Amino acid sequence: MKRTVDLLHNSAAVALTEIPGLSPDDFHEQILQACERNWRIASLFGQPVDTSRVRLFAVLANDADGQLTMCSTEVSDRYLALTPGCAQAHWFEREIAEQWGVRPEGHPWLKPIRFHRSYRQGYDTWDRSEETPIQPGVADFFQMAGEEVHEVAVGPVHAGIIEPGHFRFQCHGEQVYHLEISLGYQHRGVERALIGGPNKRTIPCMETLAGDTTIGHTLAHCEAIESLAGCRVPARAQALRAIALELERLANHTGDLGALAGDIGYLPTSSFCGRIRGDILNLTALICGNRFGRGLVRPGGVLFDLDKVRQTQLEERLEQARKDVTNAVNLLWDAPSVRSRFENAGPVARETALELGLVGVAARASGIERDVRAQFPSGIYRFAQIPVSLYHTGTVFARAHVRWMEIQRALAFIADQLKALPEGLVRVELGPLAPNHIVVALTEGWRGEICHVVLTDGAGKFAHYKIVDPSFHNWMGLAMALRGQQISDFPLCNKSFNLSYCGHDL
Repeated sequence: MKRTVDLLHNSAAVALTEIPGLSPDDFHEQILQACERNWRIASLFGQPVDTSRVRLFAVLANDADGQLTMCSTEVSDRYLALTPGCAQAHWFEREIAEQWGVRPEGHPWLKPIRFHRSYRQGYDTWDRSEETPIQPGVADFFQMAGEEVHEVAVGPVHAGIIEPGHFRFQCHGEQVYHLEISLGYQHRGVERALIGGPNKRTIPCMETLAGDTTIGHTLAHCEAIESLAGCRVPARAQALRAIALELERLANHTGDLGALAGDIGYLPTSSFCGRIRGDILNLTALICGNRFGRGLVRPGGVLFDLDKVRQTQLEERLEQARKDVTNAVNLLWDAPSVRSRFENAGPVARETALELGLVGVAARASGIERDVRAQFPSGIYRFAQIPVSLYHTGTVFARAHVRWMEIQRALAFIADQLKALPEGLVRVELGPLAPNHIVVALTEGWRGEICHVVLTDGAGKFAHYKIVDPSFHNWMGLAMALRGQQISDFPLCNKSFNLSYCGHDL
């Protein structure tokens, strides 16, 4: 029996018939064995076949060898849960249960993840009547009992201008024993809205999946449909896309370092980085007129080119930003009080990060070499790679230090690309999308791996669209970082991950 597709390249479409269909038992065994061999789950999702069956797809990634593979199975209303043998499946299986009413038998803590009714009528995993109101965050939570044990509930409404999310702490005195995270307050049904596309709504949806990751998500989408259309994007457009992606990384990492400084009351770096982040956002606006890059990346290339005058301005302002951010961050590292607050806070061991399948900064700060740009490169990254930034302690300091290394390398990468910007077109037209095909597109957004999986129907339209934001992998990492910590360190640990609520809720 053919157990997995032989070879799956990043952003390379294959016929749906090439994806092996396994029995549920073989599907379960295949995934567990792969994870034991250090593969990981990049995506796990369901697609309805008819009113009684759902097809489950698993996208597996091997970072060491830069390999992707995929398998699938069909189930009705239940299957044997993967989570007891593979913790990184935990969040995915909760999502499948909620979306399609398919119960993973043996899942240790099955509860809603976005608090909506099943998309399959009559297949609600939680057996709610149609009259039962659904309220995000209203669910059972882990509980502890004992002398001086208490519970602290935070959110979903927060004191600052921040997205809604609920955090439930089980504490003994000031020490956190467990943090449970409940999201779903910004569920918009984006994936469902994309079916039948691409159309005029598709790109605006991509640009607002997570507003601070406009370039990352739009780029993943464009690479997916360009593959389905057999389109070759011009080299100049590839370089401009990469410049925009690294500017997005620069702005957010700079802002995060400033916010981390603010969380411990170190105001010089906090103030400076807040201003410098704005300067970097303005560099993206110099390219396309929008500080977040909306309107820039489009299927077939980009909508805006750089003339010589603006290119020179970009180079000069980038160099000034480099000097400013270097001065601001060096103030952070030179302050002993800052180091003492960062160095032991919120540790996530390498083994834990591997078990949970963490991605991006959170994974690299725990010593895991996991970066799409290096291991599954696409576009200009196939020819101009950026070294993977690593640290080993998995603490707040490690996550801050990885951000600082990525800032320096992104600055150097952008400068190199501007000096060697190819000549030529910046966009080509797309033909129709291949019917009955599937494509997996991975992009290294500033938070980590972004995964878009697109399935087309017989007419070349979107039959199914699955999005995995890096935050989907990493929220449980934040929960583990708080174990054994003082509850007063929660804002600091939370900011060191800086995960997206809306990117998770979709």
